[in-house]
Amino acid sequence: MNCDLLATCSALGYLEGDTYHKEAECLESVKDLIRYLRHEDDTRDVRQQLGAGQIVQNDLLPIIVQHGQDKALFDACIRLMVNLTQPAMLCFGKVPDDPVFRHHFLEVTAHLQACKEAFASEAVFGILSETLYTLLQLDWEQRQEEDNLLIERILLLVRNVLHVPADPCEEKKVDDDASIHDRLLWAIHMSGFDDLIKFLASAQSEQQWSMHVLEIISLMFRDQTPEALVSAGQARSAEEKNRDGLELEALRQKEHAAKRSRTFQRGTRHSHFGGSYVVQGLKSIGDNDVIYHRNIHNFKNHTHDSGKAVRRVPKRYRQARECKDKRRSALNVRLFLREFCVDFLENCYNRLMYLVKESLSREQTQQHDETYYLWALSFFMAFNRGNGFRADLVSETMSIRAFHYIERNITNYYEMLLTDRKEATSWSRRMHLALKAYQELLLTVNEMDRSQDESIRQSSSVIKSNIFYLMEYREIFVTLLRKYDETKQPHSYLIDLVESTHLFMRMLERFCKGRNNLMVQKKKVRRRKSQGKKKPPAPDTSPEALVESWKIVEEELKALGFQLSESLTEGIVPFDATSETPLEDQRTEAMVRVQDALLVRTGPEALGMLRAAREVWPEGDVFGSADVDPEEELELLKQILYANLPRTSPPEPVAEEYEDDAAELEEEEMESIQVSEKEFDFLDFIKRFAQPTIVRPYLLLLKTYSKNTPHTNHCIARMLHRLAVDLKMDAQLFQLSVFNLFNKILSDPAAAAYRELVTFAKFVLNRFFSLAAKNNKAYVELLFWKNVGAVREMTEGYSKEGEEKRPTWTEEEEEELRNLFEEHRDSEVPDVVETLLPLLSNSNRTRRQVVTQLVHMGLAASAKELKKQKKGTRIVLWTEEQEEELQMLHEEYKDSDDVLGDILKKLTAKRSRARVVDKLLSMGLVSDRRELYKKRSRGAPGKSSGKSSGKRMTEEDFLDELTQGFPDDPVDRDDEEEDESEESEEDEEQDRENRGRKSQSLNSSVERRPDVGNMVNTLQQEGMSAPLLWLQNRLIKTAEDREEDGLSQPVPIVPLNEENEDAMDKKSFQKLLRKLGLRAPENEQETFWRIPAKISVSQLRSAAAALSPREEEPTGGEEQDGSRSPARESEKEDEKEKDKEQEKEKDKDKKGVSGEQRAEALKALLLKRKRKHQTSEQTDFTPAEDTESTPERSQENTSTKRSKRRVLDDDSDDDDEKENDSTTAMDIETNGDSDKEDISAPVKRRRKMVLSDDEDDED
Repeated sequence: MNCDLLATCSALGYLEGDTYHKEAECLESVKDLIRYLRHEDDTRDVRQQLGAGQIVQNDLLPIIVQHGQDKALFDACIRLMVNLTQPAMLCFGKVPDDPVFRHHFLEVTAHLQACKEAFASEAVFGILSETLYTLLQLDWEQRQEEDNLLIERILLLVRNVLHVPADPCEEKKVDDDASIHDRLLWAIHMSGFDDLIKFLASAQSEQQWSMHVLEIISLMFRDQTPEALVSAGQARSAEEKNRDGLELEALRQKEHAAKRSRTFQRGTRHSHFGGSYVVQGLKSIGDNDVIYHRNIHNFKNHTHDSGKAVRRVPKRYRQARECKDKRRSALNVRLFLREFCVDFLENCYNRLMYLVKESLSREQTQQHDETYYLWALSFFMAFNRGNGFRADLVSETMSIRAFHYIERNITNYYEMLLTDRKEATSWSRRMHLALKAYQELLLTVNEMDRSQDESIRQSSSVIKSNIFYLMEYREIFVTLLRKYDETKQPHSYLIDLVESTHLFMRMLERFCKGRNNLMVQKKKVRRRKSQGKKKPPAPDTSPEALVESWKIVEEELKALGFQLSESLTEGIVPFDATSETPLEDQRTEAMVRVQDALLVRTGPEALGMLRAAREVWPEGDVFGSADVDPEEELELLKQILYANLPRTSPPEPVAEEYEDDAAELEEEEMESIQVSEKEFDFLDFIKRFAQPTIVRPYLLLLKTYSKNTPHTNHCIARMLHRLAVDLKMDAQLFQLSVFNLFNKILSDPAAAAYRELVTFAKFVLNRFFSLAAKNNKAYVELLFWKNVGAVREMTEGYSKEGEEKRPTWTEEEEEELRNLFEEHRDSEVPDVVETLLPLLSNSNRTRRQVVTQLVHMGLAASAKELKKQKKGTRIVLWTEEQEEELQMLHEEYKDSDDVLGDILKKLTAKRSRARVVDKLLSMGLVSDRRELYKKRSRGAPGKSSGKSSGKRMTEEDFLDELTQGFPDDPVDRDDEEEDESEESEEDEEQDRENRGRKSQSLNSSVERRPDVGNMVNTLQQEGMSAPLLWLQNRLIKTAEDREEDGLSQPVPIVPLNEENEDAMDKKSFQKLLRKLGLRAPENEQETFWRIPAKISVSQLRSAAAALSPREEEPTGGEEQDGSRSPARESEKEDEKEKDKEQEKEKDKDKKGVSGEQRAEALKALLLKRKRKHQTSEQTDFTPAEDTESTPERSQENTSTKRSKRRVLDDDSDDDDEKENDSTTAMDIETNGDSDKEDISAPVKRRRKMVLSDDEDDED
């Protein structure tokens, strides 16, 4: 011992007999020892010297026992002993690999074991209990910080002493004999320290010590099993007696079989010579047969490996070592521990587990402290299950949250097992502990099913429905079995895993039998490789591309009038003051950025950069003068585009810095999880276990059948029976190692004790030999493990290689295919394969077969050449011939009434309207889209209209012409959207923007969709009128708020009663919401549907009007079929006269006719209409079949009447023309949407706009 340490220890005092005499400097010496321990080296030399000097046994323990009244000395001694009893694993961090440090580790452990024996004294724990009791009597107001520190140190000291491992060399104790740990537990019990532990676990004011208490309890029961404690002091049950009898009978049978074997090996008479035998057919090292020199009865054990050196198994291939076996403590210790468990469950368990779980959730504990929680859960729930099960005692840990917590820990432990290979053993033990806790939860749920209390059985049913519904809980055992590794996970882990799987399968099977259809959750993970950020391709700088780019940029800037938005000008910064690049180089870079913007054809950005650079560098007029006009700016941009500017390559160090990150991004897998529901099938779930990777662990456990418990062997046989019998996958067990194991079972002398295994082995062997009679390759298949496909081939017959992948083609069919392909390969058909399919003589050929055969015959280089092209993607680019054709067609039809329609009819390469319009604009053939709208017929001479030929135009013709002439024609839009939906994504985005600009017209999106009306009617028939009215009010209120505030924000739709809430959950109602443009919740943070901010006020009111019920058809003759009712005929005549007068009024307006003449004409039309209406009212002819008129006719009647009323109201007074216009517009907005299927509602608005345009022209 070091001289300083020796002097310090001598200054503590001395022990004389049983009395300890302390020195005057005892307290200072204790503090010096604490200081020495603070500065010890990596070998823990101070700790080893103090342990060798037995300072704890001879000095510190007598001091606290005999001089405990000295509070300062007592606190210092407790503090020193907490440090000295610290576990060796914490001192060294881990078990050292270095031999020198490993020796020091073992030395420290040996000293700790000697200290533990000294602590096994009632006097020591008596003074600790007395001190702790005194401190706990203090209220929290009276308790000082030093008191809390002393309480914590006492608990830590007890924890450290209990943690010291037993010495297997010194403690060679048998069961029921008291070990040092048992003596320590008995001292704790006799001193009353266990009662203080229970008080700390249950007291409301002492919850801060919950984690320390749980650690102490777990170390107290370290060597115990719940079953042993439950049966302590009680007579053996009939089940235990039966189990012990079976074990004894198996041992007796093995002993008798061994005796018989020895008897058969003896000859009938004694022989001095053992004899020598030649074994025919078994070659020795040379070419001769083996000569056997031993007794012939032992020949079956003969092997060529006898006498050879045992091959050393590499460390990485060795099986994982088991943890130390449990031992049975002395009876008095077990009885005291049993009483402790009973009291702890009744008074402490639920509260303590709640506090510990809260600490774990809030990460207020140390690393790996969750293992104490998992142990306590499995141990005390198992004890409760065996000691007269009471569900209320373990209610805190009997929940779905407990299942989820343990499942998450199992997953985490397995991931760490794979990544942290150096600590694989520790992670494996933690994973085994979590599995035991999960198994105990299942056993407790199974026990709840047998309860007499109906509420407990219902709770069990709820828990089972949840764990069986979620995919994570169903698939956990499949995953654990598939990932089992005997080199990292011990044999006991496999036993618990197999038994837990058997229990789960049995519970799931029983749960499914009581239900016709069980819906479960299904998750599908789609993985795709992320491509990372691809480098954009360099722009084309050929002369032709530059001309085309300049043409597009010039047209775009002229269309904008050289005006730029504020957001664009604010976001452009041509100069960086913090950059180290010189000012002249930054000016050149700004010029290059202008050129880059021109090359990618973004004219506004290029112009904005030019103007921003002009403000930064005004000198020299490099970017133009300050008072430059737009034409000069345009010329300057053109010069920059064609200039050959110096470009600097990107710096290399930056690229190297992010090279690894880019590589990781390319290899990163993006996952998207799709959650759905499906009907559960138990047989389909069993098929998940029909894999060689899952069968192997079962067979590995079956190899130790003689050491397994009967329950473990039953679990193995039941799972193999499910696969071989229920799934008819017995061929999966046709493997040589399996048959060798079956042979061992069948030849076992104690085979009668394994009747289930024997019966199953005979069944599998019989099936194999039956199959071998039909399949002569069955014996070869014994060498391989087989998956489902191999099993099917082995039992149902082998298929030739590739015969299913490539169907046979005769020579005539190949010649036919070759001729047809040569004939059509150079044609301009969009898809050659689709052209060939109907021409083939064999009409059963699929596209895939034809493509595969063409590649096989060498007619196509790869299948990509024959890939089916999507409609519209082939002709996105325009060739020069197509542009010339478009220009010629525009010159030919530019004066026609329908320029765009005539061009589309004559265009060779069919394209959508949007593509043609954009191309006409880019080529400069038209300057505005409105030039391509269909012109309205005015009835003027020289135009080929219906009126110019002397025929009267009906109102239907007039409305039809208006509909065709307006750019928002629903039919045209449908055709356009249908074409655009098949274009590329880039074209779709551009078309979507065009359609978004068009949708800002008076026409509403709801009005264009007549199917909304059908949906509303259907919902009304289902009894959802109230939710529809509520939704309509919400839309109207939102429209009013947006109109008043002038702001648009997403507004949630919150149902406030059960009826509306139920309606919002129905798919039919949600479909209506989507039709109206409402947005569903996007993520888990949103609960309600929302009215998007992009919906305008007019669209909201239109949507609200679309939710109104269909207008009732007015009673009278005009409601019936117009072809049979005189009133209908008179009304049609009225419509024709009105339409004629309206057209005349338009023509007169163009010619300058006065407003008085218009008013007189309209008054005459109104008078005539009244007379015809009176005539129709006097007509009583209403056939019965007319009452069944179609909704289309009634809809047409209603829209026609509205049109007449609006026209009359609109043009009744010339002086109040503007006022009438606004009134009519509002009338259209409020009434035109009430009929949701009225396709003429957009036409009425257009018609109003036409009249307004004419009046503006007249003014």
